[in-house]
Amino acid sequence: MTRVALLWHMHQPFYEDLVTGEHILPWVRLHALKDYFGMAALLREFPRVRATFNLVPSLLVQIEAFAENRARDHHLELGLKPAAALTEPEGAFVVEHFFHAHREHMIGAFSRYAELFHRRGSDSGSPEHWRAVAARFSPDDLRDLQVLHKLAWVDPMYREHDSRVQALAAKGTGFAEEDKAVLREVELEILGKVIPEYREAASRGQVELSTSPFYHPILPLLCDTDVYLATHPASPMPRRRFQHPEDADAQLRRAIACHRRLFGQSPAGLWPSEGSVSNAMVPLAAAAGFGWMASDELVLSRTLGVELRRDDQGHLVEPEILYAPRAVRSGSTSIACLFRDHLLSDLIGFTYAGWPAEAAASDFCARLLEAGRRYEARTGGGEATIPIILDGENAWEHFPGGGRPFLRALYGRLERTPGLTTVTCTEACAGVRPPLDGIFPGSWIDANFYIWIGHADDRTAWTQLADARRALDQTPDASESARSKAYEEALIAEGSDWFWWYGDDHTSAQDAAFDDLFRRHLRNVYGLLGLPIPDDLFVTNISTAAASAQHVEPTVFLRPTIDGEETNYFEWLGAGVLEGREASGAMQAVSPQAAGIRRVLFGFDAERLYVRVDGARPLVELLGDGSAVTVKFLDPAGVSFTARQVSGHLAPDFEHPEAPDGRGAGSIDATLAVGSVLELAVRFAALRAQPGREVSFVVLVTDAAGVERERYPVNRPIEVRIPEVDFEARHWDA
Repeated sequence: MTRVALLWHMHQPFYEDLVTGEHILPWVRLHALKDYFGMAALLREFPRVRATFNLVPSLLVQIEAFAENRARDHHLELGLKPAAALTEPEGAFVVEHFFHAHREHMIGAFSRYAELFHRRGSDSGSPEHWRAVAARFSPDDLRDLQVLHKLAWVDPMYREHDSRVQALAAKGTGFAEEDKAVLREVELEILGKVIPEYREAASRGQVELSTSPFYHPILPLLCDTDVYLATHPASPMPRRRFQHPEDADAQLRRAIACHRRLFGQSPAGLWPSEGSVSNAMVPLAAAAGFGWMASDELVLSRTLGVELRRDDQGHLVEPEILYAPRAVRSGSTSIACLFRDHLLSDLIGFTYAGWPAEAAASDFCARLLEAGRRYEARTGGGEATIPIILDGENAWEHFPGGGRPFLRALYGRLERTPGLTTVTCTEACAGVRPPLDGIFPGSWIDANFYIWIGHADDRTAWTQLADARRALDQTPDASESARSKAYEEALIAEGSDWFWWYGDDHTSAQDAAFDDLFRRHLRNVYGLLGLPIPDDLFVTNISTAAASAQHVEPTVFLRPTIDGEETNYFEWLGAGVLEGREASGAMQAVSPQAAGIRRVLFGFDAERLYVRVDGARPLVELLGDGSAVTVKFLDPAGVSFTARQVSGHLAPDFEHPEAPDGRGAGSIDATLAVGSVLELAVRFAALRAQPGREVSFVVLVTDAAGVERERYPVNRPIEVRIPEVDFEARHWDA
């Protein structure tokens, strides 16, 4: 008999900003509608199939929040707002983001959705582009889009059997606002069923529920980022080493507590995030009470120092190496470990979507039988245990029918095929477990951690995380409440997903959102502790991405009058320009406190740098409200020029490392004026800037309490290269 240990890994990162309470991306809610409930409920049709579901706590707590209707989600709010009341930016957001669905199987399933998709055109564009596209959509179009986007994400079982969903699907177009209310009722119903469905499946003994570290971090890297040197000894490393095994332990123990709260018992098993293992994490998992864990076949291969060879059909030549659980020892501790069959798991995840369901299920089960036959022949009658471990959510949108036809075909064959039996992972680990004295440090991808620490962007992020973690340890005077919240933000920032999207090997339409979320959580650490937020946490870590705005470079020497007014048309002609709309990008929140900085102009003559800030209203009025505007330099660091009013008069405040006490308007060779606009002139000497060197700055708007309200640009500073002596001659020749 061949035992098949099927584990579906259910995971989403933690999208909520704990300070604002907003869930930045909608994937928890959408996958809960389409996948999480149905994946467990489907097993009711196949009572003899046993499986393991790995439920990541960061996913579960967000599902809870959405089910209880207490999660704030901008996508959800705009999806429910009356279409005729959508503002221009909101309509642009809807048109840009409400087509995030598989084109063939989800958008193409509704003719009206496909029609709107073709009218929308390109998948990418500037904010101006999306406003122009949205202008071509009537309120009726937008309302249909609001309904169809959610309808496409509704669980296939509901589309098959629920009369409300069937009626909306049959209607197809011309939806009313009342239809959105009906769909919201369905949505809350499905969300509310997710966790109870898994709880019930576990209580009847058909499934095992395992867990991962709470916020899905790479445990070996939390224990010590230098573990990466085991596979890449010559690699550059983060500027600051991260070494916090206590955080790895906290992530494990919090996961157990969450699991116990939701399901009434502790989990027996652990899928370490990304299948990432090392000798340092084994004692932590064992001490926390886990009986088994799992990783990838290549980790086993590297641990044993042998190659897992396959024939030209993909069958293992020596299946006895892989198809048996192992006992991994580290120090005085030991834990059972399964190693996934990478090829068989990937067939489901990446290949069978293009096959007819029955043919795919038949091929898969035939491969399982052949693997078991070979194992039995080589071991003299032993039973193979074949771990099939893969993502349980993202693959299904690539399958017809949301993957349900394939899963029904697969489960049906697993039930009725002689020689195959399904087991939970705990059952799979029962019996003899050949020991391993230690385990090779690696993940399910190439048995290393390159994806999460091998890129320059990754290393920047690890340094930022280490700096924030150090700040937390070195701020004992903060209140217990503040420290607790700040620590939670640090744990969130340890999640693997933020690092997954850095570098050039993975990309999506949400790269900037993931980057912003990572830095947002770290900014929250400092904010909660009452510490200044490092400027680099306002600058994107995505070195391979285009700047959020392409500013126009200066082309001539400027000679403006620094008086806070546009004295004449020509004084700033030829300046560099950054438009405020472009600088804000998609991630800039529009708040009622927004000053509406319209643009920033910049340039120079042979001796001075000039900066001008234009607002949607005269900037002197902004200062009159108690706000301040600051031109803050990131390079050279520590230099800033702030305009504020005191008793109705401009009171400029300059900060410079070489000024007396670090500050004082009279001690720096600079001039600042505010009227309709803000104008600044500062000598290059005060910036310690030589010709050919770049300086960089941002413009900040703070309120009367000193709280930062706006920053331009959002993700990258404005960079200006100090002109060399032939600057004007070169531009004249051009």
